[in-house]
Amino acid sequence: MAEVQDVFQRYGLEYRTHHKLTIDQHKAMSSIQKCRTSQLGGHKEVCDSCGNTRISYNSCRNRHCPKCQALAKERWIENQKSNLLNIGYFHVVFTIPDTLNSVTYQNQKTIYNLLFKGVAETLNELAADKKYLGARIGFTPVLHTWGQALMHHPHMHCIVPGGGLSSIGKWVNSRKKFFIPVKVLSRKFRGKFLYHLKQLYKENKLEFHGSQTCLSDDKEFEGLLSSLYNKEWVVYCKPSFKNAACVVEYLGRYTHRVAISNKRIISIEKDTVSFKWRDYKDKSKQKVMTLSAEEFIRRFLIHILPSGFMKIRHYGLLGNRNRTTKLKLCKQLTNTPLLIKEKASTLQLIQNLIGKDLTKCPNCGSEKPRRFISLGKSPPATI
Repeated sequence: MAEVQDVFQRYGLEYRTHHKLTIDQHKAMSSIQKCRTSQLGGHKEVCDSCGNTRISYNSCRNRHCPKCQALAKERWIENQKSNLLNIGYFHVVFTIPDTLNSVTYQNQKTIYNLLFKGVAETLNELAADKKYLGARIGFTPVLHTWGQALMHHPHMHCIVPGGGLSSIGKWVNSRKKFFIPVKVLSRKFRGKFLYHLKQLYKENKLEFHGSQTCLSDDKEFEGLLSSLYNKEWVVYCKPSFKNAACVVEYLGRYTHRVAISNKRIISIEKDTVSFKWRDYKDKSKQKVMTLSAEEFIRRFLIHILPSGFMKIRHYGLLGNRNRTTKLKLCKQLTNTPLLIKEKASTLQLIQNLIGKDLTKCPNCGSEKPRRFISLGKSPPATI
């Protein structure tokens, strides 16, 4: 099966020779190329019962690597289960106009942080308004920077609870349909985002290069802001989830997906890469897109996030300050069981993913301890 790693291994060196990459892009590309190969070391596993030998190479653990996200996703889901309430949840998506894409790419960390800030202020302020809910909510926004065709498309997926905690400590349920009208959300978000964008410009915290250099001129930037104020920004809300378990699974899909999964890649041939994509403008039909290997790599690298940037954040009741106390109260008010489930081990999570018991020898089925011989770096603990 073709993978992103295969594209990088075949065409990565040539791409790096002819294109200027950021340090983070270099690091991600190099990590993906080496993932689960002898270059990162590994171990040889020997069964004491039958002598069966199996070689395993280490993962790169880069958050942009399609191979390294499955276990991270399962662990994240496991950690989030304790935060869920026995209520309905909504999926809200905030999108910035595509006219801002170039500016955003040239100021990734700054604009992505602004996107989080604008979304958080919008949801917190409107939820606190008695006209809509009159309560404090807890929500989780997740940054996405891509569309199905891998183009730069910054937007925010938010999982929002159908209710919140009032100022007097009572639980307030929302309406069955989302409690904040989409148009109100859109215009509030537009105002928040553009206000803070203007402040960043005044403080000289934005950079403009290439075709965007003209925006360094005050009049040009004001013109951009005016055009953005005159647009309706896309914000939409999907129906509420049936139960908390659905929320967790859905969150996992959005938190640990990076640009494209290996499953979508069909073939790599004649210096081109073909992959499946869904055309939402054509009744969500699944189609096949073929790009030159160079263009495929360019599009993938657009979505490498700045080092240390947090693409998943928690706000309101889910914020770090007194979260445990607030969640305990919310659970009591929403009849959510206060169960403390023991965390699954890494072996258990892997077994859930691949359907195999790694404590047994794949050849003879023995559960006896197996010897591990290091092929580079530290060997794992004996199973």
